[in-house]
Amino acid sequence: MQMRADWLQRPSSDVTLSTHSTLQLPYGQAPPVNGRGPEEMPMPRFATRPLSLLLCLLTLAAATAGAQELRAALFEDADAARAAAQELQASLFSPRHWERGVKDYEAAEAGLERGRSVDYIRGKLADAEQEFREAAEAAELARITLATVIETRQDAREAEAPARSAPIWEDAEEQFGDAIRELESGDLQDAQERAGEAESLYRDAELSAIKSRYLSETRRLLEEADRARVERYAPITLARSKRLLQQAEKELNENRYDTDLPRSLARQANYEARHAIRLADVVRDVRDDELTVEELILSWERALTAVAGAADIVPDLVDGSEELTTELVAYVENLRSRNQSLEQDLADSISRVAEMEEELRILDERLGGATEERRELMERLQAQNRIREQFAQVEKMFERDEAQVFREGNDVTLRLVGLSFPSGSASLEAEHYPLMEKVEAAINVFPRSQLTVEGHTDSYGGDESNVRLSQARADAVMQYMINALRVPSYRLSATGYGETRPIASNETADGRARNRRIDIVISPELDDM
Repeated sequence: MQMRADWLQRPSSDVTLSTHSTLQLPYGQAPPVNGRGPEEMPMPRFATRPLSLLLCLLTLAAATAGAQELRAALFEDADAARAAAQELQASLFSPRHWERGVKDYEAAEAGLERGRSVDYIRGKLADAEQEFREAAEAAELARITLATVIETRQDAREAEAPARSAPIWEDAEEQFGDAIRELESGDLQDAQERAGEAESLYRDAELSAIKSRYLSETRRLLEEADRARVERYAPITLARSKRLLQQAEKELNENRYDTDLPRSLARQANYEARHAIRLADVVRDVRDDELTVEELILSWERALTAVAGAADIVPDLVDGSEELTTELVAYVENLRSRNQSLEQDLADSISRVAEMEEELRILDERLGGATEERRELMERLQAQNRIREQFAQVEKMFERDEAQVFREGNDVTLRLVGLSFPSGSASLEAEHYPLMEKVEAAINVFPRSQLTVEGHTDSYGGDESNVRLSQARADAVMQYMINALRVPSYRLSATGYGETRPIASNETADGRARNRRIDIVISPELDDM
């Protein structure tokens, strides 16, 4: 290695290019040509510059390759130690050792560039390697000793605390840095105390960032409402927005990691704040005589009249809008139900046609046994027709507010919209027994069917708790069917899906109510029909 360094430091005069017409070679002599040595060989003028350039390039390439090999050999161990320390984030968890290691490493690089001796470079690299190794050990110790605060710090970072709650984050970082330095100095007790203070600050920063993320827009709107004196003109709506904001903040304080409910509350608060601002404008216009009360009412009636026209309903607003509103809601619900039935019938028809075409194609390719197979096919089609007839029979058993009945393939689903549980409860109430008697009658229409009780919740609450609650409710209905309705247990199963299968938006109260449901899936056995 010393010999290679000496070669790199050899003066450039060892290989020289004359500005005249004679080429000087550094090592050995070439055989005489025509009795002349190399010193006496005149070079043709046209060849002097190309040869000079070529020799320069070759010399530079050799020197570069040699320098790269030398650096790789000298820096190999230090590079490995540095990479290991970097992987453990030593710059964060052991800054003193890391900084000293980097300083020695950079000194070795500078020494190599300036042509310092190999001993000097090796010494600096040895010091750097030692510092990097100690940094890695200290970082490993810090990651174990300060594991809790490190995890808390990561949670705060993921909540965007550095940007959304910068002052608290910076205080936490200062305490965390002090804990690292104390640990690096060997003072475990002080390090743990500093880490505890940092952890508390990180949690505050995280919560502040989460609130900023979900509640800042609502607060901005409420400030705008205050500046516009909205409370004077729309106090009820504005108060509702403020209550929703308080509820959202309370939910975040109690469980910052289940953000479904506070996010929904914040959105409702935003809506009510904007609504209040709009209402205040309208009320202000009325008070300023820019809009009469009659004009205001007529503008609302025009909206209802337009919707009624689209539904082909003659609007009657003589006694107010309630009757027309009820009629429009019923019209929309009928459309939804009809659309669902049409979609199911279409899907069934497409599936049946495809199956029949495929089976008939196969049958037409055969000669033997075709008659028996066609007979079996016709029996299955008759069974499917029978299911449709039974479905129509069951559909007529329930009122709109009791159950929705629909088909998916050959399965019939009873969506028990009239069966609701108290919040957090899984007990079937006596008020639901009449509805369960209708369920029994519907089940008896399919005497050989398999029955699945499905429990569903809205998105409020934790995922795991919702699954447990939906399972408990499904189990309660299944046990009632076994004990009170005398349905054989081998025909029944119960599954809780929690919030994973919504049928409506969880952003509205009506949508959440539809998602909190019990479905009973009836699966007829075609072969036994």
